Amino acid sequence: MVSIQTRFWILIALVGISGFSQGMLLPLLAIILEQSGVSSSVNGLHATGLYIGIILASPFMEKPLRKFGFKPIIIIGGMLVFISLALFPFWHALWFWFILRMLIGIGDQMLHFGTQTWITSTVSAHSRGKSIAYYGLSFGLGFALGPLMTRLLSINEALPFFISALLSMLVWSAMLFVKNMIPEKEFETGKQTSSFKRFLETAKIAWVALLPGFGYGFLEASLHSIFPIYGLRLGHSVDTLALIIPFFALGSLVTQIPLGIISDRYGRKRVLLTIISAGAVCFFLTALFEGSVLALFILFALSGMLVGSLFSLGIAYMTDLLPQNLLPAGNLMVGITFSIGSISGPFIGGIYVDIFPGLSFFYLLSGILVIVAGALYFKKEPAAV
Repeated sequence: MVSIQTRFWILIALVGISGFSQGMLLPLLAIILEQSGVSSSVNGLHATGLYIGIILASPFMEKPLRKFGFKPIIIIGGMLVFISLALFPFWHALWFWFILRMLIGIGDQMLHFGTQTWITSTVSAHSRGKSIAYYGLSFGLGFALGPLMTRLLSINEALPFFISALLSMLVWSAMLFVKNMIPEKEFETGKQTSSFKRFLETAKIAWVALLPGFGYGFLEASLHSIFPIYGLRLGHSVDTLALIIPFFALGSLVTQIPLGIISDRYGRKRVLLTIISAGAVCFFLTALFEGSVLALFILFALSGMLVGSLFSLGIAYMTDLLPQNLLPAGNLMVGITFSIGSISGPFIGGIYVDIFPGLSFFYLLSGILVIVAGALYFKKEPAAV
């Protein structure tokens, strides 16, 4: 069996390949469906299948994890992902592809829940931010590289699916050499409480730490789905918009590790408040200079450097606040709130652009960050933290 350090990097690699498959699937299916004559509204609705799968599966994962351990959850989740990816080319039907998207959402959530909880429950407190930053960096890098697979469509429509499935299976196979581990039991109560009660207790203690994940999901999904529409209305070309959007993700890759290290030293809440407030200012400036292509490139990169680490820092903050026995529930709730943000972002953003055509789309993003920052500022931390 592999060492603890090797296990950590295998878990990080699994997160990276998960990000790669998600980053590939969203634009790849959007392009294929668009070329097949599917309307943009149905195309967008179809894309929610991944997040619906995450939300539907989340409440049922904690109990199996506590009973069977981390490894079986990750193994089954990984299998669901690469088998579903390999099945896409066999039947070109909307309902079939929607089911496969949901299965990938379920598999990804199992994989993320297992890896995330394993990492958060075993890393030391003094290096927690840095360790979880590697998690965020790996997913972000995979998500950024995934869209490159769309270039293979010109060779064969099935090729990106099969290559992604093969890469996922290769990385997944490394888990076979990892020794299983079961989460810490609830020693202080002497008996297991229900999952529902643990969710309530988790929400009571760490609800504020779930907001950064929601905010990140809202921002990421809105920027990828609504900004292209809004940018076209501003008069920017499709090619220009295609180059601007990745700068948000690229900016986040630069600062993931430094912000994680800084949060270990100066405290998670302080760092989160700083970057969220600065991010709100950054999006406000974007609203003022949205007509300039150069300004959009600079401000997208800067906003990514500031708020692109919200998800990983939110996980680290949640881990700071919760006792060990509530970490599985906490990690599930982070995934749920991120998915809710990812679904509501395009929905609310679309309504905003339609109702307020004279107001900048970036005022909405700035406002969301102001709300999250306000909740963080006024929430008092437990005395034990």
